Amino acid sequence: MEPQALRQRVLAGLCAIAPEVDPGALDDEQPLRRQVDLDSMDWLNFLIGLHRDLQIDIPESDYAKLATLHDLLDYLAARLPAGSA
Repeated sequence: MEPQALRQRVLAGLCAIAPEVDPGALDDEQPLRRQVDLDSMDWLNFLIGLHRDLQIDIPESDYAKLATLHDLLDYLAARLPAGSA
């Protein structure tokens, strides 16, 4: 999957949880939860949605690695199944 397509899918998932988010205003290097003011339940629902959409397991032990949008996109890109669309 192209990086831009992955980014769009991640942002679509984020906007499904927090429709007030302006994806264009997000800073890839700042903590994502702080930027969009997600509580722990919204964050969990967001990650579950990504798991379902992208078919990528995200173990709870990895949650701390996913602080920024950049971290999240890198993490997901490295785990995408071969040939995923």
